[in-house]
Amino acid sequence: MRTSADYLKSLSDGRQVIVDGSPVDDVTTHPAFAPIARTVGELFDLAADPANGMQVTDEVTGNPVNRLYVAPRTAEDLTAWRAAAQVWADHTNGWVGRSPDHVGAFVAAFASHPEAFATERGLAENVVAFQRRVVENDLYVSYAIIPPQVSRATTAHAWDGDFVQVGVKEEREDGIVVSGAQMLATGGAVADEILVSCIKPLTPEDTDFAISFTVPVATDGLRLYCRRPYATGATSDFDYPLTTRYDETDALLVFDDVFIPWKDVFVYKDVPGLRQQFFDTGAHVLGNFQAQIRFATKLRFLAGIARKVAAVNGVDRFPGVVEKLGELASLVSVVESALHAAQFTAAADEQGLHRPGAQSLYAAMGLQAELHPRVIGILRELVGGGVLQVPSSVAELQNPDTAQDMERYVSSPGISSVERVKLFKLAWDAIGSEFAGRHQSYELFYSGAPFVVKGYAFRNYDYDRPVAAVDEFLASYGVTELPALQEVPA
Repeated sequence: MRTSADYLKSLSDGRQVIVDGSPVDDVTTHPAFAPIARTVGELFDLAADPANGMQVTDEVTGNPVNRLYVAPRTAEDLTAWRAAAQVWADHTNGWVGRSPDHVGAFVAAFASHPEAFATERGLAENVVAFQRRVVENDLYVSYAIIPPQVSRATTAHAWDGDFVQVGVKEEREDGIVVSGAQMLATGGAVADEILVSCIKPLTPEDTDFAISFTVPVATDGLRLYCRRPYATGATSDFDYPLTTRYDETDALLVFDDVFIPWKDVFVYKDVPGLRQQFFDTGAHVLGNFQAQIRFATKLRFLAGIARKVAAVNGVDRFPGVVEKLGELASLVSVVESALHAAQFTAAADEQGLHRPGAQSLYAAMGLQAELHPRVIGILRELVGGGVLQVPSSVAELQNPDTAQDMERYVSSPGISSVERVKLFKLAWDAIGSEFAGRHQSYELFYSGAPFVVKGYAFRNYDYDRPVAAVDEFLASYGVTELPALQEVPA
């Protein structure tokens, strides 16, 4: 299986990643991308170590492969799959939203349901072949499945200008030529390939934009415009411990007449096919099972910071603080419990994919936009002004002339100034830094706009049962059984 050395070496391939108006020569050495590339490399090392239990024997080759790229077929498979996803989530403490297992799960589910894809031009076969490529080459696939934010009042066909959203510009015998843009390729700058599609509902007039394909990041004509990187502004690991490890690079993809061979096309001018690939295959459920494993891990980490801050400040037994910590425990437990329930209620579908239970999974997703801000809010209350009154950088702790002041005035009983400042700088990177601000928006829209995500919860909840209970209760009484009105004397 691929190691970090293999992965990092593969990234030096001439990909066009743009930052501050200029192309990046090498993402493995550029300060904006080297940290997250190193982190992703560490994930590959974990998977390559049999001791971590992330491997499974490939049924085709007999070789060990990453379990997270293979669809679970039994309850035992799903248990092992979840444990493997937890290994990666733990390594990043849930701060890397688009680790390779996210889209890997989508692709595994796609390949479990080739019947959801058209047979014309071999599209269904392409999906299966692509999943084999991911498994056998241990690929990191990101995705870009949201149109540019030009106008939400209309869809792509009504926008001014041709091919703002990526679409088919030319059909050729050997493939298609696409042009336009798509977002939001989180991690795309350090991925191997990017799955490009559209999860936003399109209209019949948008046929040219109803496509799904995969493209190597280094393909000619593909440019990645990354948002402002945060890692480059971080002064040190000590001052920004999260930013310097986990700053993924959200990117806008621009396709300048990019050729896509037919073998890499999965959906072609097929509006219903876009929805089928995500929802009829189980990809949306399995991919978001991974996402909620990651999210629960992050919430636990935030709760851990809060608990430690309260202890350092000596207030962890104050009733008001205990209440806040108790609420944190409740919020984290809601997501953890939903994951347990999704696993407990999982069942094999008609193609043998063991799907996590959708009701509990979408219930947790439906609350994600409320849970994350609330957890951050509680942590913000508990750290108080402590995150503001920390030295400007680790330099004050290193300089003997200032270190004495730090030790005298910026410490707590039983805690050195270094330990206290280290903890509060971690808290600031979680709630107040530019990196933290991006994460607040990221979690809010992780699976789409909140009304969209709550729509998933609505559609996957069995309302027939509670409505029947209400109907039965209403039927148990009526106006005929009301006591007669007493005649009031004139």
